[in-house]
Amino acid sequence: MTMGRIIFYEDRNFQGRSYETSSDCPELTSYLSRCNSCRVESGLFMVYEKPNFMGHQMLVRRGEYPDNQQLMGMSMSDCIRSSRMIPTHRGPFRMRIYERENFGGQMHELVDDCDSVKDRLSMSDCQSCNVMDGHWLMFEQPSFRGQMMYVRPGEYRNLRDMSMDNMSNISSIRRIMDMC
Repeated sequence: MTMGRIIFYEDRNFQGRSYETSSDCPELTSYLSRCNSCRVESGLFMVYEKPNFMGHQMLVRRGEYPDNQQLMGMSMSDCIRSSRMIPTHRGPFRMRIYERENFGGQMHELVDDCDSVKDRLSMSDCQSCNVMDGHWLMFEQPSFRGQMMYVRPGEYRNLRDMSMDNMSNISSIRRIMDMC
């Protein structure tokens, strides 16, 4: 399995103190007073505007991100507060999505990307899911646009609680393929 490596910097343009990691980091302020830029040496990571993998999130892959506010595409608080490494997944992808929380209502099983939950699956909403295989991104808008939320294998009984104030609806879903 390929390990990822990301370096966080206190200031924009890779200035100030830095912190390097190859694993999840629920609280970056344990290492840096703030984080305003990052460099992904290898692998894939989700970066979050709040501690404990909460708030707005963005997928970052190998490359340089000199200004986190531009990276997140919105007015974030002021910096990245946590990050999660996304392990490389080789093999099938499988997820069950449910119309209502606690696995209620209409259910569909996905093994591929879905660019429109409403049009392709005739589901008005997606409020819970069970990820059996692979790592996925759920998007607020069709065609993989808007705010995103990362889900890994496990049961998610209430996606609205997970996304906090980020997303009002889940409209498209994409597999996280080995994109390094």
